[in-house]
Amino acid sequence: MAKSFGPFGVGGLLLLAALTVSMLFLPLILPPLPPPPLMLLLFPVGIMAALMFLAFSPAEAVGNVVVHTV
Repeated sequence: MAKSFGPFGVGGLLLLAALTVSMLFLPLILPPLPPPPLMLLLFPVGIMAALMFLAFSPAEAVGNVVVHTV
């Protein structure tokens, strides 16, 4: 039976170790990328603003709510 380290097996642990090593050394090897355009930077901000608006806007489902007591 395969050895298990907590919730990860040996294969998963090796995969996580390889990802960690690649994240440590690839930025030292690869050239720096130019900054993205302004619209791509504002895209996540727009999504967050829309989610905040939807979270705090009042729900108008008063007529559609059905409550059953047992």
